[in-house]
Amino acid sequence: MAQTTLIAFYQYSGLKNKWNALGRMGRPPINFENTPGLTFFKPLGTGSGNGFSIRPDFSTFGFVAVFNTEEEAKNFLTSETIAEYKNTCASFSNVLMHTIKSHGEWSKENPFKASVKFDKSKPLAVITRATIKPKLAYKFWRYVPSVSKSMNGYKELLFSKGIGEFPLLMQATYSLWSDAESMMNYAYQNPKHAEMVKKTRELGWYSEELFARFQPFYKEGNLIPDFL
Repeated sequence: MAQTTLIAFYQYSGLKNKWNALGRMGRPPINFENTPGLTFFKPLGTGSGNGFSIRPDFSTFGFVAVFNTEEEAKNFLTSETIAEYKNTCASFSNVLMHTIKSHGEWSKENPFKASVKFDKSKPLAVITRATIKPKLAYKFWRYVPSVSKSMNGYKELLFSKGIGEFPLLMQATYSLWSDAESMMNYAYQNPKHAEMVKKTRELGWYSEELFARFQPFYKEGNLIPDFL
């Protein structure tokens, strides 16, 4: 069975529900001992922009979890743990994905193992993640807003959200595209994105970075638009 990654987003309304969701970031009910097949887990806060964002979104929280098999990931979606996340949220989406390609590290490991062949005609999901060097954070955040705004207007971009473990320094973006060609057009032809890539190489903003592509194959919930 293929390794399977779950990315989950839960949106909350009401101060109490938002506060409880924030508390779950520090004390998540998910651990390796009580979750069969779990090999990697990170609770995630979110940003208010399309990608890396300096402004937090205190209504939306989530997590990424990697399982040894597709069966174990699907079983987890029916668990009491997931029910705890769902019970108080206003909307949510859970997306299961197989890794196409991944390079770099997240917390000193690459948790994503390629498990399917690349089908360019199917939807494509991307996680771009980095730990920003504190002494270079100011320069980094000077460039980010224009890059995030440059994602606007791409009708093939079905969903995008800034995610992160720690404000300002541990940041990531999850994006979902209708097909691979559209993502590649943005990555290599958008001048703002190209400038960001160039600056990254010149200035060495990151102490750790990871780039991973996925083929999503299952979704539940309505926070993310239907794409299958």
